[in-house]
Amino acid sequence: MPVIDAWVQHPSSAFIAHDMFASLRRWMGLTEIPDRIDPQLTLGALEYAGVDHALVTAWWGPTGELLSNDEVAAVVQLAPERLSGIGSVDLKRPMAAVREVRRCIEDLGFKGIRLLPWLWELPPDDRRYYPIYAACVDHGVPFCLQVGLTGPLMGSEFGRPMPHLERVALDFPELVIVGGHIGHPWSDEMIALATKFPNVYIDTSAYKPSRFPPQLVSYMQRHGRTKVLFGSNWPMIAPADCLAQIDTLGLDSEARELFLWGNAARVFDVALGEP
Repeated sequence: MPVIDAWVQHPSSAFIAHDMFASLRRWMGLTEIPDRIDPQLTLGALEYAGVDHALVTAWWGPTGELLSNDEVAAVVQLAPERLSGIGSVDLKRPMAAVREVRRCIEDLGFKGIRLLPWLWELPPDDRRYYPIYAACVDHGVPFCLQVGLTGPLMGSEFGRPMPHLERVALDFPELVIVGGHIGHPWSDEMIALATKFPNVYIDTSAYKPSRFPPQLVSYMQRHGRTKVLFGSNWPMIAPADCLAQIDTLGLDSEARELFLWGNAARVFDVALGEP
């Protein structure tokens, strides 16, 4: 069965060495950071796991670009049939952000935009996001964000789905929203939003199936089968480790297919095997 990974990073050395990732380096058992991280490391991890396509994300924070859109584009160009880009923009400069959304989609061929509320310490219903939401709607691409507990040493309160993400869904009913990292410990809130709003989705990046909340598994098995996307959050978690546990979820063939690739193909407009 095909697999689309909805959230991976190809990290630079500077990115992985950032102070806020100290906890993640500890979890990964990473004691030494190389001067350069070859893109073949990421491509090899995807191939080993049997991932057919992955969405590679850029990072932009208050101090500037952590993984630039151009860096992501360069990695995607190495294997455009296997990779697509997810862009990021500068919340502090709304018009420049709108123009960068346009460049990401029209020039770089990216499939969406992602910002991390915890990184900006701004909830997603802050007015500074709204021009970006409008730009995503205009260009027909999803807006992606992190919801729930943060792995990096930053506060988690900006990732609580309600009331902040609910307000965004109410104000922008045409906006497709993908909440990554499940939403734990507010998983019930994220499931409620994905149930209430046709254009709100959940991706499971940063969690192996053995750590999925039981209520999420039940949702995936039944009425939420069209609303949840597979994600690993590589390199923090290897996609092979996530996929090795898929059978434990008890998904029927339709739910399994939708989770592993069907939902992501529809949400991100990905045609497998085509650059």
